[in-house]
Amino acid sequence: MKLYNVAIVGASGAVGEEILRIFEEIDFPLAKLVPLASARSAGTTVTFNDKELVIKELTPTVFTEEAIDIALFSAGGSVSAEFAPYAAKAGAVVIDNTSHFRMFEDVPLVVPEVNPEDIAQWKNTGIIANPNCSTIQMVQALKPLDDAYDLQRIDVSTYQATSGAGKSAMEELVEQMQAFFAFKLDDMEPKKFPHRIALNAIPQIDSFTDSGYTKEELKMVNETQKIMHKDIEVSATCVRIPTLRGHAETLTLTFDGAVDADEARELLRKAPNIIVLDEPSESIYPMPSLCMDQNETFVGRIRNDLYRENVLHLWVVADNLRVGAATNAVRIAQKWVEMQGE
Repeated sequence: MKLYNVAIVGASGAVGEEILRIFEEIDFPLAKLVPLASARSAGTTVTFNDKELVIKELTPTVFTEEAIDIALFSAGGSVSAEFAPYAAKAGAVVIDNTSHFRMFEDVPLVVPEVNPEDIAQWKNTGIIANPNCSTIQMVQALKPLDDAYDLQRIDVSTYQATSGAGKSAMEELVEQMQAFFAFKLDDMEPKKFPHRIALNAIPQIDSFTDSGYTKEELKMVNETQKIMHKDIEVSATCVRIPTLRGHAETLTLTFDGAVDADEARELLRKAPNIIVLDEPSESIYPMPSLCMDQNETFVGRIRNDLYRENVLHLWVVADNLRVGAATNAVRIAQKWVEMQGE
């Protein structure tokens, strides 16, 4: 079996750390793992399989010097824009977790449970894009339902954890909660968010566009259409809430014809990497606290609309650092490796 040299760009970040953890948990044909970061972080270490790996500086030549086969980027869009082409030119397949390449026409945007066949397009540019965290968990739940009932429209509201904005955003929530218990919350100035996040809900993620939708909301619209290869109607409202990990979503789905909630529940039970938790009479349903460190997407509150037989409502939760980023990227890498052996 061929073994692969894998680089993690942004290895010291929140997503990079999760990628390292996932590689520890799975059986991957790994020859060596090379953590990369900016000059500021170079020389520090990350832990992998109980060993300390020294972070190397991200340079245009490091992918050739280290003979990298697979490069997973999670260091920000500007970093990917500058360095991903160097990795691809060196012969590596780039799996990019930033938004930079997602809507490039010749770059596949992949969720392996939904459109694995698109991975074959990696040869166009050497790059595969990882979708937005909130999009990934949503389309995983949509795929089996669309196949069965022909989905026409999606209305989604998200409740997104602070980790979606990075480590410093999580720290800001913790610091504000500490200030609350010290009766000093009013003295705290927001840094990562436009308003205080502790004990609050902010209906803005990213900046607003002329349409009245934020960039985060439009990502869900455009990425869903690209991944599903379908000109489907999507309306999103994205909200930041004071949790650390785990994005939650309410979905109202409109289909071409009548849909049965019980049948839909069984379809979701059989879908890959979906766990159905749906016993509302016993207060069993997905919550962020249940999905932390999990690689599956959790679905519950599955119910028919009260008025329209072609409308279904459900609740979807997943660990955004895993399912919404690291896990999806690693699954793309696994699928890519499988395809090399075909």
